[in-house]
Amino acid sequence: MGPGSGVILRGTTKLVGVIGFPIEHSLSPPMHNAAFAKLGMDWAYVAYRVEPEHAPEAIRGIVALGMVGLNVTIPHKQAAAELVDELDDAARALQSVNTVHNLDGALKGYSTDGPGFVRSVEETGATLEGKAVTLIGAGGSARAVAHALVSAGVDSLTLAARRPQKAEEIAAMVAEHTGRSVAVVDLSSNAAREAVTQSDILVDSTSVGMHPNVDVPPVIPPDWMHAGQLVCDLTYNPRETTLLRAARPAGADTLDGTGMLVHQGAIAFEIWTGATAPVETMREALLRALG
Repeated sequence: MGPGSGVILRGTTKLVGVIGFPIEHSLSPPMHNAAFAKLGMDWAYVAYRVEPEHAPEAIRGIVALGMVGLNVTIPHKQAAAELVDELDDAARALQSVNTVHNLDGALKGYSTDGPGFVRSVEETGATLEGKAVTLIGAGGSARAVAHALVSAGVDSLTLAARRPQKAEEIAAMVAEHTGRSVAVVDLSSNAAREAVTQSDILVDSTSVGMHPNVDVPPVIPPDWMHAGQLVCDLTYNPRETTLLRAARPAGADTLDGTGMLVHQGAIAFEIWTGATAPVETMREALLRALG
């Protein structure tokens, strides 16, 4: 069992963790340790503050330490992709790893963010296959989600960004690895408004409305959203961003960023343990940690 379960860690305890810089804000330890405690597993999850120059030693070091795996967060995701022995399809396309699994000394890297988002959408009862989707933003999260959406079978995907050149790079990556074309529009254009108004699903991957800058206008005008649309924001602090708050009067359904955070962690849990993740336990622990 993990910390907080009332059991002292032993020499038999299997260890996983997360590396990042900074890492003090990580919500993964309470989420995973609650899952281990729920299933009565002799496992523990620890956060490690690793400066960029030490990332190679930390990632390869889990073999020497006998750790089962790691989560990897900013700024180490690209370094991890170069250091592992094998990549899953998503990690290979993105050249980014957020989960490492130690398989008897061979390290396999995964990217679970995009699949985690897909699971969070499916959890609402919505389906992605055949849907028209607009994704706002062109950062790392947008890359992961764009690849996952196309892999999940959406009918069309439009990237709307303030930096269309960055979005074009995402579109090129998706085309190279999936054979599917992705439209790119400038977020300030009429084409962006048309894409959003015609979309079944809208996803905001930007930091607009993220703590502490919560009192800002939504990333798009509220009248672009409509009834029956699913509006998703990858931000989880606050859970209700200005975008989600504006979506409700329009009649849209909403999905906050805690779903993606929980499910990317649940997928990592299942990779490491081979057990089905206790998703509700992980969600409850995450929401407690968020306060």
